[in-house]
Amino acid sequence: MKKILCLILSLSLLLGCAAVAEETASGLQKDLVILFTSDVHCGVDQGWGYAGLYAMKEGLSRKNHVLLVDDGDALQGEPVGTMTRGESIVNIMNTLRYDVAIPGNHDFDYGMDRFFELTWRANFPYISCNFNRNGELLFRPWLMKEVDGVKIAFVGVTTPMTPRSSTPKYFMNEAGEYIYRFMENEPAEKLYEAIQKSVDEARAEGAAYVILLAHLGNETECIPWTYADVLSHTSGIDAMLDGHSHDTDQVVMKNKDGKDVVRSACGTKLAHIGALTITPSGEISSKLYSWNQDIDATTLLNLQNPAADAVRAETEVLYEKLAEVVATSTVDLVLYDPVEKTQDGKSVRIIRKKETNLGDFIADAYLDQAGDADIAFINGGGIRAEIGKGDVTLNDILRVHPYGNYLTVIRVTGQQVLDALEWSVHAMPGEFGGFNHVAGLTYEVDYSLPNPCKEDQNAMFDHVDEAMERRIRNVRVQGRPIDPEAFYKLASHDYQLLKNGDGYTMYAGSEVLQQSVKLDNQLLIDYITGTLNGVVGEGYEDPYGQGRFTVVHSAE
Repeated sequence: MKKILCLILSLSLLLGCAAVAEETASGLQKDLVILFTSDVHCGVDQGWGYAGLYAMKEGLSRKNHVLLVDDGDALQGEPVGTMTRGESIVNIMNTLRYDVAIPGNHDFDYGMDRFFELTWRANFPYISCNFNRNGELLFRPWLMKEVDGVKIAFVGVTTPMTPRSSTPKYFMNEAGEYIYRFMENEPAEKLYEAIQKSVDEARAEGAAYVILLAHLGNETECIPWTYADVLSHTSGIDAMLDGHSHDTDQVVMKNKDGKDVVRSACGTKLAHIGALTITPSGEISSKLYSWNQDIDATTLLNLQNPAADAVRAETEVLYEKLAEVVATSTVDLVLYDPVEKTQDGKSVRIIRKKETNLGDFIADAYLDQAGDADIAFINGGGIRAEIGKGDVTLNDILRVHPYGNYLTVIRVTGQQVLDALEWSVHAMPGEFGGFNHVAGLTYEVDYSLPNPCKEDQNAMFDHVDEAMERRIRNVRVQGRPIDPEAFYKLASHDYQLLKNGDGYTMYAGSEVLQQSVKLDNQLLIDYITGTLNGVVGEGYEDPYGQGRFTVVHSAE
């Protein structure tokens, strides 16, 4: 145990940044380390795992003050969360004695009632300065902690993209009116002002340091609500601990007043644990503790600590069921580019901007299981894990589709399909969670053209500007040119077709032919074991798919 703890504490990371908030001494008697997690997505035993986090926290506490916080998206993403609707994750987080957390967009994926039930079960507070119901904040906007008589304030903020990137219907009343908001319907300045108000209030109450706990990220589609947008329009924040985009960037940037602010992010699935340190001299620095692949995850899980016990208790019976082999794959079905790497050697995710064999496979499953549908769409953001060559377990399939969405079929016009395709590619060449993989349909896209899609005040699809040239062309359904006036049967899940998921509003008023007929992961199982007779492979050999869409005249 001591040897493992020493090894854990010796694994300081490759990435770090620092700034000085005050030139005078802080009043702290020893270093304050704020450990933070983000976008864990139920990866309870992946990377460091919660057992490793507990061991790290205990080890650092021997010589430092330690606080533990979470930046959102902890409750959903793996079977242990999906099959307990988040309860197992809260139980484990309670064991680790988190000090404070903020909601991420996917923490609402079990519905609003369930989200609030989970926050009530939590032994730690949630904070947010922009999550509101009809204008009234639902949590405290900020929280004060005191260490050695020094006051440290935490301000919470969740991306205004939440209603679009979770399930829009969960944020509406029965009349379809939005009642739960994240200031997405207001000018960006209103969000900056809400954050500034919280910072100023905390300073007025004696906060020596203000830490912004954020689920904002750096994705292009989140402009003007990215971390850089917020920091450049506010003052008085000493550091931002950020999530949402799953990056690991350690940044020092200027705030509104030209002062340095540390921004730190720690990726996803506990591959990294973030650490923000405030020294007695007032220096603020961030770094990551990176997972060392030489340490077997089972070693940390077997440590005699409460977190390891909690993880075991929540997963033992579940994992026996999930280990069942239900099929075999003769190919690797991918969501990352099998060849292209970033400059630092990381895999490049393409499932949200390019065709892959995994996207084709899942779209085929929807089309097959829908019966007589003409077209199937499946959003890349809803495909969360790859399927490797070899045995395919129930767990493998649940990781691909962890959301519990339902197969649904609606009747749409060809014009609605054309508008949906435009929205699907509006962020290209960048990523978009709503980028659709297709079955029963082929098309071409020219993303060197300006995006013709216009958004409404909620950042949802509003219309296509017909004065602009469309990016989409040569659309063919079942081999024939699409007819904008004709009707087609479209299969997807209720998230996109009925709940405006990823901003798909063009389906409003469409006739529902099949509603919530089968869970997304169950239809994959049925497609594999039934239609494909338990073997995945034929037709899916090419990782880049079957050429269902072609890029033409691109700017690249």
